[in-house]
This record gives sequence, structure tokens and C-alpha cells, in this order.
Amino acid sequence: MPKILVWDWPVRIGHWLMATGFGLAWLTAESETFRLVHVISGATVFAIATFRLIWGVVGTRYARFGDFVFGPQTVRRYLASLRHGQPEHRTGHNPAGGWAIIALLGLGILTSTSGWAIYNDVGGHLLEELHEGLAATLLTVVVIHLAGVISGSLLHGENLVRSMITGWKNGQPGEAIASSRPLAALLLLIWIALAGWLVIN
Repeated sequence: MPKILVWDWPVRIGHWLMATGFGLAWLTAESETFRLVHVISGATVFAIATFRLIWGVVGTRYARFGDFVFGPQTVRRYLASLRHGQPEHRTGHNPAGGWAIIALLGLGILTSTSGWAIYNDVGGHLLEELHEGLAATLLTVVVIHLAGVISGSLLHGENLVRSMITGWKNGQPGEAIASSRPLAALLLLIWIALAGWLVIN
């Protein structure tokens, strides 16, 4: 198959900044010295996840939830195709990856929101325990997601990490998106900066 434009700028920038934000938040979780870094990283995760919810409705074809959120039957059929060594090709997210994305967005919002409450001295010890549990669950989903990306890259014979950097994937010419939406990406960056500023002021 030829290479076509599949992932727009908001999806790609959001993906890598959310991964970076969560990574920094996890690494600075126990540090008083880098507490502000931890808080801003959490705000970054929240900003991207909430933006992605909107972009999942109004974004480009493969960014929309309707393109990759399927019922259990479709997910089971896709996983079965992987087990039999004949994976179904999907131009956008595969059905299993789609549910991982939903989990990552939901957990990202819950974890960052509970962290914001703790930062503002709301909730006490119980909320701290909840926050840590949510973060640990989010890390587990991240690990599963990474395993899926690696196995998917090998089974499909295409570098899924590179495609999330360049935006280009295997597909038919008629399936390509028309634009990478740079203006929407700029709005995302402004929203991230605003969220970071609001959380520390």
C-alpha cells in the first residue's frame, strides 16, 4: 500500500506531549523540589485529554471516536486475527487500540483532576490514595498500549511509532485526510499553556 496522511497535527502533538507530561508527572511524584513540574505536567495531561475529547467529535476522519471505538465483538474479532497471524488492516486506530485510547483519556482526566484537588488541599489522605491508584492504573494501560504498538508494528509490518511522528501510514489514496490541521494544533498548544498557567495561579 502507498503512504497516505492519516494523523493530523493535534493528534500527533497531543500524543507525544501527553506521553511526556505523564512521564514527568510520574518521575516527580515523590519530589518536593520538583513539585511544580509535577503539577504543570498533570495540567498538561488534563489539557490534552479534554481537548482530545472535543477533537474526537469534530476532528479529522481518523481522530474521531466513530472511526475507532467499536463494540466487544469487533474487538474480539480483531484480537483473533492477531492470534492467527492474519491481522485486519486498519488505516486508523485498530479496535483494541481504540479502547486503550478511551482508557488513557479517561484515566488522564481523573488522575490530573484528583491531583489538582490535592494541590489545593482538598480531599485529604483518601484522595491522595485514589490519585496514586489512578496513576498506577494509567501506567498499566500505558504499558499495555506500548505492548500493543510493538506487536502491531511487527504483525502489520509498519512502524506505528514513526507514523505517529510523521502522520503517514499505509493506506489507499482515497482514504487520506485532506489537511493536518495546523491551526487546531496551535489552539491545542495555547490551551495547554493556559491550563498550566491557571493551575499555578
